[in-house]
Amino acid sequence: MEKLLLCLAAVPFGIGFLVSADAAQPEDGDVVLTFADEQIVESSGLVVRQGLVVTVNDSGDRNRIFTVDPTTGGTVGMTEWQGEADDIEALAPADEGHVYVGDIGDNANRRERIQIARVPFGPGDSEVEAQTFDLVYPDGSHDAETLLTHPRSGQVFVVAKAFIGRLYAAPEQLDEGRVNRLTAVDEVLGIATDGAFFPDGRHLVLRNYTQAAVYTWPALDRVALIDLPSQPQGEGIAVSEEGEVLISSEGQGTDVLRVALPEEVRAQVASGAPPASSAAPSEESSTAATPAPTDAGESAPVERDWWPWALGAVAGLVIVVMLLRSLRPR
Repeated sequence: MEKLLLCLAAVPFGIGFLVSADAAQPEDGDVVLTFADEQIVESSGLVVRQGLVVTVNDSGDRNRIFTVDPTTGGTVGMTEWQGEADDIEALAPADEGHVYVGDIGDNANRRERIQIARVPFGPGDSEVEAQTFDLVYPDGSHDAETLLTHPRSGQVFVVAKAFIGRLYAAPEQLDEGRVNRLTAVDEVLGIATDGAFFPDGRHLVLRNYTQAAVYTWPALDRVALIDLPSQPQGEGIAVSEEGEVLISSEGQGTDVLRVALPEEVRAQVASGAPPASSAAPSEESSTAATPAPTDAGESAPVERDWWPWALGAVAGLVIVVMLLRSLRPR
């Protein structure tokens, strides 16, 4: 009971973080395609490369990805690979013609290690022996649904799905023959369900069910928080080679939408200063004090209104009172 009440105490904080009042409103998303394949029922990861859309079903499916023609919404290829899936949740671009598939979900927070696979995509059905890489967190197990790769270095990143998210960096060179140890980088968007780098390698975007956050790289200064178009259960996000942002949702026959970033966000992404390095920031730099913002386009500190926290506090109090009343002797 004490553990349950402790978990409920986090409710107001979760609502306060997730229901933020500083989001910039985007335009409604344009429909790019509608998934026509009845086997695509839980699009959880999304990649757009070489004029094709790649997606993967959420947990419960086997080791397979779908390559979709964006002009028709029809599946033109399916790739399967060896082994049994534990909890596939994410996709990220790999080298040309390949994606990384993230078997990184862990709702019970009990997996000793997670795994990603390098899998080819494209027209035609195939079964392959995929390269697989085991990863381990430095601070215990985490549930995760977000996998990213830097467009220049190819380095892989994972974002833990929690009220306060945390980004972890894999070694710059993955080793198939050993367990690859992740390194904690910094706190990011809470309850993240997917993410992607922009082509310049200087910015990335993370999403949760209702919002997306754009960050600089490698400083991880947040440029903007954007309300996303309504979706049944929006989880996937991708950035094309041209910098277009697309989002997908779970559900059969769902739409892939194009998100028009607000003008000030597009300007920030276009004019951001290049980073000193495309590699992940060091542990020392990620914990250093953030310099004060200037008028030269740096992002200002996030300011949150009081009402999301009040709403969360009321919701948490109501839940606790109802639970205690249900346990009274009758």
